[in-house]
Amino acid sequence: MANNTHIAEKFYECDKHEEKIRIAKKNLSILMPLSCEKYRSLCDVEISFIDQLIFRFSKLQDSIGEKIFPGILILSGEETKKKTFIDILNRIEELEIVDKEKWLQLRESRNEIAHEYSFNSDEVVIAINKIFTAADDLINIYHSAKNFCLSKFPFIERDRLSDPQ
Repeated sequence: MANNTHIAEKFYECDKHEEKIRIAKKNLSILMPLSCEKYRSLCDVEISFIDQLIFRFSKLQDSIGEKIFPGILILSGEETKKKTFIDILNRIEELEIVDKEKWLQLRESRNEIAHEYSFNSDEVVIAINKIFTAADDLINIYHSAKNFCLSKFPFIERDRLSDPQ
C-alpha cells in the first residue's frame, strides 16, 4: 500500500511540473521558434520562462524515468532493484507506455540544453527550440504512464492524484 501512496505523490509532483511547463510555453509561444536575434534581445522575464521550461522539463523527465516507470513495474509485481534503466525502459515499452527511441531522443534533447549557456548562441537557440517542441512529447509520455496506472491499478485513488494530502 505504501507504493500506492508513493506513486500518487509522484503523479502529483509530475502534474505540477506539467503545469509549469504549460505556463512557460504559453508565455514563450509568441517568441517561438526562437532565432539568434530574438535570443539576444530577450528580457529577464522571457529568460525566466525559458529557465522554467528547461528546469521543469528536466524534473519531469527525471520523475518519470526514476520514479514513475519503476513504480509501474513494482505495482505490477516485477523486481526492479537489479534492473538497469534501459531494462526498465525496455519493459515499459513492452507495456506500450512509451516508445523507447522517443524517450532516448527526449533525453538527448535534454542533454543538449545542458550547454545552454554556451558561447555559441546558434546551439543554444536550437536546443531551446527543441525543448519547446519536445515538451509536448514528454507530457504525452507522462499522460500515457498515468493513464496506464489508472486503468491497471484501480486501487490508486483517483482523488489522491490531484491532491496528495
